Amino acid sequence: MVLKDYQEEALHYIWEKGEGASSRDVWSQVNKTLKTRSISRASIINFLNAMVDEGVLNYTEITGKGGHRRIYSTKLDEAQFKQYVAEVVLKNLMRDFPSETKEAIKKV
Repeated sequence: MVLKDYQEEALHYIWEKGEGASSRDVWSQVNKTLKTRSISRASIINFLNAMVDEGVLNYTEITGKGGHRRIYSTKLDEAQFKQYVAEVVLKNLMRDFPSETKEAIKKV
């Protein structure tokens, strides 16, 4: 509903790994899991960085062969992430469509 399939796979991989992962690790795992098509590494990096900006993931920078790289780790677990998404969606719906959102909530 909110995330593309490869984005869900990326988050699940980081949540399950627990110790943090590089964009290369995430990219490799996502493409292995999807099988039917490949996702660019840039798409993975952009998504992971967006999740850092949203406060869903953390990162640490390490230096290695080839320069600096980020290791992404969880800031919100899966349950906290779902709660966050629900809050953001409802907040935005209430801002943009207040009466319609209230009516829809009554029906639920």
